[in-house]
Amino acid sequence: MKENWWEINPETLIDTPFLAVYEDRIRFNLERLIGAVNGDTQKLRPHIKTHKIGEILELFKIYNIKKVKCATIAEAELAAIHEIPDILLAYQPVGAKKERWISLLQKYPGIHFSTIADNLDSAKALNEIAQRIKLTLNIYLDLNTGMNRTGISISDQWPDLANEIISLKNLHFEGIHIYDGHLKGTIEERKSTASNSFSSIKKELEKLQQKLNYELKIVAGGSNSFPYYATQENVECSPGTFVFWDSNYKINLPEQDFRPALVIVGTIISKPTDSTFCVDIGYKAVSSENPVDKRVVILNDENLIPVSHSEEHLIVENRGEKDYKIGDTVYSLPYHVCPTCALYDSVEVVNKKHQIYDQWLVKARTRKINI
Repeated sequence: MKENWWEINPETLIDTPFLAVYEDRIRFNLERLIGAVNGDTQKLRPHIKTHKIGEILELFKIYNIKKVKCATIAEAELAAIHEIPDILLAYQPVGAKKERWISLLQKYPGIHFSTIADNLDSAKALNEIAQRIKLTLNIYLDLNTGMNRTGISISDQWPDLANEIISLKNLHFEGIHIYDGHLKGTIEERKSTASNSFSSIKKELEKLQQKLNYELKIVAGGSNSFPYYATQENVECSPGTFVFWDSNYKINLPEQDFRPALVIVGTIISKPTDSTFCVDIGYKAVSSENPVDKRVVILNDENLIPVSHSEEHLIVENRGEKDYKIGDTVYSLPYHVCPTCALYDSVEVVNKKHQIYDQWLVKARTRKINI
């Protein structure tokens, strides 16, 4: 077996830049994810925003993962097309999204769909449309534990809002949704912060539970807080990046030990100076919201450091002794894989023999599939 797991047999290479995914590593990450919840796949509701790929949803089913979370109507539709039984849209549907959401539910009546709300007006709007077409919509209350992106703050009277949603006749109150992607620091620090807010939430949820004749659900966390929620009873966990991993989480979440399973493959197209060369991995090929030297890690050689970036060009400084030629292949690990994957129409699938043997469409990168 080759020492460098990312290297691809040159005979199967295609024009660059492209994304390569490694199915054996994706399977390893799925197995590690399941191991983290002691084999209880009912605790898993992975977010599909990272991959947006139907073939990976089929892998989920092989591993008995039957619930997903998504952020767009297209992602939800892709999951429905692949007959995932339980789909949560963790993005409050407002404006035209309400109508699209209803159309999706009507097209796939056998699937359990749910979404979120964080205010009474939005909940009432969903209730009104559901009443008009004689449907019952499943709703989670979105809680803000400090990220300050969406959700009602847990310092507000969120149980009152929950009770008001419960009173709406065409809404079924499923439970609560928490996303705490703001949590940083060591595993101990992340677990401590998550625990502090979650303890107070559980107390209030228990009071709500006493008024109902069905069990409320909790969908909580992403990658940062997965190790905490994986150990909590009656909590569904929603990491997403695990499927491919990236250099950000490889550095900052070392305790999870998932394997990188996606690389950007590029080619050296020019050598403008003795110590620099240009690769065709511009910021149209990799997520560029981070500083230039963090956007990718060059796997070929730790001495190759990105120093400049433009639309179709990445300038790399060679601080080592190894020489590189125009036409050489460069393999890089993105810092943020989720928006990187969304830049590509497809990914090339690599087998254990280091050969490209298939292509998977990133079908839900579009804003609309059919609905």
